Amino acid sequence: MVQSPESPSELAAALQNPVDLNFDLPDPEDEQIPEFEFQQLVEKAWLVCDRFDLQTEIWRGRILRVVRDREKQGGDGRGTGFLNWLKEREISKSQAYSLIQLANSADTLLEEGHLDPDAIRSFSKRAFIETSKASPEIQQLVTDAANKGDRITRREVRQLSDEWTAMNSELLPDEVKEKAAAGSLPPRFLSPLVREMEKLPESHISALKEEVAGNPDVDTVKQVTSDARNLSKYLDAAAQVQAIERTSIDVEMALEEALRLGCLNTAADMVKQAAQLEQTIAKFYMTWKRLGSLTDRLYVDTGASSPHLRSLLSCLERLAGEVVEVSLDDEGDRTIRLKVIADNA
Repeated sequence: MVQSPESPSELAAALQNPVDLNFDLPDPEDEQIPEFEFQQLVEKAWLVCDRFDLQTEIWRGRILRVVRDREKQGGDGRGTGFLNWLKEREISKSQAYSLIQLANSADTLLEEGHLDPDAIRSFSKRAFIETSKASPEIQQLVTDAANKGDRITRREVRQLSDEWTAMNSELLPDEVKEKAAAGSLPPRFLSPLVREMEKLPESHISALKEEVAGNPDVDTVKQVTSDARNLSKYLDAAAQVQAIERTSIDVEMALEEALRLGCLNTAADMVKQAAQLEQTIAKFYMTWKRLGSLTDRLYVDTGASSPHLRSLLSCLERLAGEVVEVSLDDEGDRTIRLKVIADNA
């Protein structure tokens, strides 16, 4: 098992004399402290808390992992002992496994030699978690920076990730990569484009690449990113709409026409709403059937001795009957009526 950078003696000393936790905060009312110095003192204190926060959560994850693995060896096979251990300490199962994953990530980075143990202190907690979820290439870039002593926050992780994506993604044309390398096209605009293009089939990717290659500037990248996002929504929604699947409509050709006319966003939203409507209707039908079954059962179980229950059933008839009536406003001036016709064929 990978050990923490702190030795047992160091940990014991830290517990007995937690000097790092007794830092002095500047007096916010002391006008003799220059603003720059005040901000430096506050930042230093914040970084100390951040470092202890990360180190503590890695250790908690390791402890939880040991308890869980011990339960696997001698428990009942269902993890009851581990769950009881969590319950006694008011830790949720999801929180526990999140901490275990954090510990696993830390140990993996240490075992593979990507990260110097002392460099963990350079990370904020959220930056370390984001690094642990990144691809191996991004992890290498981030840990190299940490090993050099650079302070790593989520901003640095994202910046390095954006830069790597801009220079290495096969989805970006050479013209865009050249602009990014020259600094005239910020990498932060390219990562969202790549993420959206990865969701699309090759036929649509080619057209988007041609468009951005012809005019590799920020405005075009933003527009193509929006188009790619809408394309993805359109294709996902169209695959869920039964009204489309049961016809011979060429969805791809309709998509191309929407692109040509500049109304892709409207078309994507229309198809998405159609998918939601079908799902809502299916849910409505199942709820309506359930309500009808309950009212029928209650009607059989009641009689003249339960006039209030009978009145309740009468009120709900407008929802449980073949024609469903719902008022669209409080005054009842606008009413919608739906007739349910179930085709069992």
